[in-house]
Amino acid sequence: MLTASLALVALPGLAGSRAERAVEPVPAGAFQPLPAHASDPRSGIPIAGLDGGYLSAGFVLADTTFIEESDLPDTPAPVRHQVDQPDPGHGSARKPAKYTLTGEATFYDSGSTAMRLPRGTTIIVCGAGGCLERVVNDYGPQKPSRIIDLYRADFFAICGCPSWSGVVDVTVYVY
Repeated sequence: MLTASLALVALPGLAGSRAERAVEPVPAGAFQPLPAHASDPRSGIPIAGLDGGYLSAGFVLADTTFIEESDLPDTPAPVRHQVDQPDPGHGSARKPAKYTLTGEATFYDSGSTAMRLPRGTTIIVCGAGGCLERVVNDYGPQKPSRIIDLYRADFFAICGCPSWSGVVDVTVYVY
C-alpha cells in the first residue's frame, strides 16, 4: 500500500492527474528533407538494377532481331480439320417443354417479351417465319385474346408476314 501511494505522489501524470494540458501542434520548421543519394558510394544501402518484371510484353531488347515480310519462311497456312457430326434427329435438338400455349402474338415497341408468366421464364416462340428463344422480362399483354407481346424485330422474325401485320398465330413453348 505504501508503494502505491508513493507512486501516485511521485508520478502524477502517469497515475491519472486530471490537470488539462494544451495540445501544441508540431511546428512546420521541425520537418526537414533528409538527403539520401542512392548513387553515393558511401551509401550503406546498395541498390541493384530493376528486374525483368517491369518490362512490358512488347518490350524490344537490344539484341532482338526483326523479320521482314519478304524474309518469312515458306510455311503453308494451318488447315482446320472439319469434324463430321451427325445432324440431330427429330425431337432430339430441344428438351421437352413444361407446357405449350397456342394463340395470337402482337408486337410493341418497349423492347421486351411480355407474357403472363414470371419474369425470367425461358420460352421459345414459333411462328410461320421461324422460332426464337427469349426470356420473359415484362408482364402482359393486356388483351385476353393475345398470349404474348413481342419486341417489333422479334415479331417480324417469327411472323413471316408483311410489315403492316399486327397479329400472328404462334406456339409458345414454356421451359
